Amino acid sequence: MRVIVFGATGMVGMGVLRECLLAPDVSEVLVVTRTPTGVEHPKLRELVHRDFGDFGDVDFSGYDATFFCLGVSSVGMSEADYTRITYDYTLAAARRIAGQSPGSVFVYVSGAGTNRDGRQMWQRVKGRTEDDVAALELRGYAFRPGFIQPQHGARSKVRAIHVIYTVLTPVSALLVRFAPGIATSTSQLGRAMLVVARTRPEKRYWESRDIAGAR
Repeated sequence: MRVIVFGATGMVGMGVLRECLLAPDVSEVLVVTRTPTGVEHPKLRELVHRDFGDFGDVDFSGYDATFFCLGVSSVGMSEADYTRITYDYTLAAARRIAGQSPGSVFVYVSGAGTNRDGRQMWQRVKGRTEDDVAALELRGYAFRPGFIQPQHGARSKVRAIHVIYTVLTPVSALLVRFAPGIATSTSQLGRAMLVVARTRPEKRYWESRDIAGAR
């Protein structure tokens, strides 16, 4: 299986990349990034790409699955800037992949509470992103995790979020174990994405409990 990972330098993407490299049935991982990951592995191929709004010159043909883990917090952002990163970047990649690898799996990391008609700006933007990815010639899935426990060195690039996760370290493992409806881990996310890529289930929207229970 050949897979593409976006956002591999972020907390979720780091965890997903690790699981992809560990998976025996994954033969190649293409990481699309603006900055090198620093990871070296025989399966890994990196593409440094500066303009995430335009993938017109990138060859995405022949890939089985894409794990789109790129995202930002909406705190302090205007709707236009948040939409550019959350919606425009995702759809630019998804449309290009749909044109070159039609029918392939595309997993978009959304968030718990996403709702196209929601009251909060981030809910609406992510909801529209989910819907428009699903409308493409792809096998599209939306993952909606809540609290995410970083594992195996994965960490948020946002200092405030990293501090929060650090403070919650003593209880985060307990949340993942005993409250799968609200908490998952970076490892679980990566493994669940691989399950989806292998089995292509009918269920398209995956909440935290679904992610934790993926087998």
